Amino acid sequence: MDGVKQQIIALLKENIRNIPDFPKLGIQFKDITPLLQNPDTLELTSQILARPFRHMDIDYVVGLESRGFLFGTNLAQDLHAGFIPIRKPGKLPADTISATYALEYGEDTIEMHDDAFSEGDRILIHDDLIATGGSAKAATQLVEELGGHVVGYSFIIELEALQGCDQLSDDIPKDILISL
Repeated sequence: MDGVKQQIIALLKENIRNIPDFPKLGIQFKDITPLLQNPDTLELTSQILARPFRHMDIDYVVGLESRGFLFGTNLAQDLHAGFIPIRKPGKLPADTISATYALEYGEDTIEMHDDAFSEGDRILIHDDLIATGGSAKAATQLVEELGGHVVGYSFIIELEALQGCDQLSDDIPKDILISL
């Protein structure tokens, strides 16, 4: 990693705070609110997220609820792609498909509109953080169920100890800004 990129990553890390015991006892929540509040880190993060995917002809960015929406729409705009939200059950107004997955502290379900894109479309999956990899793997299942082609994953933070990237295909590029 070159010196400039190291400085940028250090600046981003400084703007992520740790919230102990949230949402449950024993969880160390990585809060990106300070990163969002700082105009410089907000802009830098958006620019860096798009860089590795500019040449990939992305049709849609899929953003996972809810923090995947924060940069997902900017990422889609920067890549001249559409944006598709993946949400918790009951939050989308049209017909949906769903997938259930394990969390580091329980279980959850996500949904996507069943007409979100066309078969063969090139999809980038984005979330702010990858922990156990369950939500990203479930999002991949939803995309593949509709005939989409996942061509990349984008995360701001990876919790390395939880090995979430091991849940995702080695053949699909993963861009992670910060490993903790």
